[in-house]
Amino acid sequence: MKFLSFAHAGRQSWGAVRGDRVVDLGDTFRSLRHMIASDGTAQAIAAFEKGGEGPVLSEITYLPPIAKPDKILCIGVNYRNRNAEYKDGSGEPSYPSLFMRTPASLTGHGGALFRPPESEQLDYEGEIVIVIGKAGRRISEASAEDHIFGLTLMNEGTIRDWLRHGKFNVTQGKNFASSGAIGPWVVTRDEVGPLDDLEIITRVNGEERQHGYTRDLMFSFRYIVSYLSTFMELLPGDIVATGTPPGAGARFDPPRWLAPGDVVEVSAPGVGILNNQVEDEAV
Repeated sequence: MKFLSFAHAGRQSWGAVRGDRVVDLGDTFRSLRHMIASDGTAQAIAAFEKGGEGPVLSEITYLPPIAKPDKILCIGVNYRNRNAEYKDGSGEPSYPSLFMRTPASLTGHGGALFRPPESEQLDYEGEIVIVIGKAGRRISEASAEDHIFGLTLMNEGTIRDWLRHGKFNVTQGKNFASSGAIGPWVVTRDEVGPLDDLEIITRVNGEERQHGYTRDLMFSFRYIVSYLSTFMELLPGDIVATGTPPGAGARFDPPRWLAPGDVVEVSAPGVGILNNQVEDEAV
């Protein structure tokens, strides 16, 4: 199923997609995150099957699917050809790179991506995202998929020059307000094929910029879940962005930064299409 969070007619809720409409499931659990944490998928499906017609998808405002997740974890430089793109002579790393984002740094599908007044170096990074379904600590790779509720998409937007303000961190450049996007929905694990054969494409104004497959990941989804759970407890609704393929704007010569009016589309067959337009942030 495709679960999403949305606003319509002055209220916020969550539900599931039926054709070109959303069935409102807000009366079953207070949020999609709460449903996942309550192991309430069966109850949600039962309510969905009994539910009447809801608002048309084209009339809703898409919100980030998981409202206020406990953690937004992002894996950096995870595709093999992305690692080679750096041209620094380094071999494949032994462990994943990791940083975190705040909920306010991400807007929903159709929301505006903000270019802040502090920099013109707004860049795109299309990624497939894991949504954790079951809590766990020291999860084995063999059982990691049991802890995945579903998948969504992220444009892991980045303010490139702010990545280099500190010697050992990238946090500043990853957390400007609405500099990235997530959604449009969470597709449950049972509707997605093998996790090591997923395709991800990013287009800017219709031009393909990134194209990758999860078989080219240095660290698989299963390894990532296992590794992260070694030092922290993963909780239902936690978000894990798994890395971006080569082709980000910073890698062109000269760089191709996003500008107001640009439309960024991140797509993965079987998961969905995340679409956003760039605006200058109002100050």
